[in-house]
Amino acid sequence: MRSVVARTRCSVATEWIAIEVVCAEADRQTVLPLEVPAGCTAGEALARSGILALHPTLQPAQCGVGIFGREVMREHVLCAGDRLEVLRPLLEDPRERRRRLARQGATMARRSTGGG
Repeated sequence: MRSVVARTRCSVATEWIAIEVVCAEADRQTVLPLEVPAGCTAGEALARSGILALHPTLQPAQCGVGIFGREVMREHVLCAGDRLEVLRPLLEDPRERRRRLARQGATMARRSTGGG
């Protein structure tokens, strides 16, 4: 039978959690499954994933991060199953775009090419 000290010393292994890191641009999307140590922050996971190197047109300082579409700080501690998303800056404020289109008599609706 092992001693209490031996059991404690042997069970100190780092626990790992599985997450996804996602980045989308207009023409492509990258989804990377990643295992990180429990207690890992969003910023650490983003750096570990290397996903920003796969999207060189994005400026990391201008991008936020989110979990399932909800913006979080880079210091946010991740949980197993989280989907960490790189949030690109908006090209145009949606409210301002709607106002501009309304002044022009247009709408934001996409036109259907289907017949009837």
